[in-house]
Amino acid sequence: MPLRLFVATTSKGKLRDFRTAAETHAVSIDPLPDLADIEAPEEDGETFAENATIKAVYYSQFAPGAIVLADDSGLEVDAISGAPGVRSARFAADAGLVDSPDANDNTDVWNNIVLLQRLDGVPSARRTARYHCALVAAVDGKQTHQSDGTVEGMILNAPRGTGGFGYDPLFYLPKLDRTMAEIDLQTKLSLSHRGRALEALLAQFHI
Repeated sequence: MPLRLFVATTSKGKLRDFRTAAETHAVSIDPLPDLADIEAPEEDGETFAENATIKAVYYSQFAPGAIVLADDSGLEVDAISGAPGVRSARFAADAGLVDSPDANDNTDVWNNIVLLQRLDGVPSARRTARYHCALVAAVDGKQTHQSDGTVEGMILNAPRGTGGFGYDPLFYLPKLDRTMAEIDLQTKLSLSHRGRALEALLAQFHI
């Protein structure tokens, strides 16, 4: 019988990343039941791991006996001390440009504009960055496992590509000579920081 894991997310993209990574393992991954009806906890951690732990511990209390996963992820740019980090989705909002993240507005565009402004004048060699995902597993309100996954890249001076979302048009992969917004979905899934975090987590379960 496969190990069953619940993920505390309603994001189809996150579920796809996790399920793709789990395909070669005896693991079943499903969204946490009735998640939309559960009031979200305040994510006030200073790191991805802290926020992922807050969510995993909290949501695991709504699924007694089950293993519940939660992640927190975003972009870390070395030249600006790891920003936007945990504020990746709210980078522009923090700068006063938009009120809040909204899938139906131009938040991604504004976030990218703010990032380019912050990196103005920074030479290409110093624009190193990574997508970072912290993944935490919890059971009955207690953390049991934690892992991380990253994808290394560079931040361009201007966006390229129309695929992906978030900072993908600026996130350049030197080995592929493409941005995250210029590669096909299967290649992107193979590079997924969430997928890598799940692989590392499953290794702790000896799967």
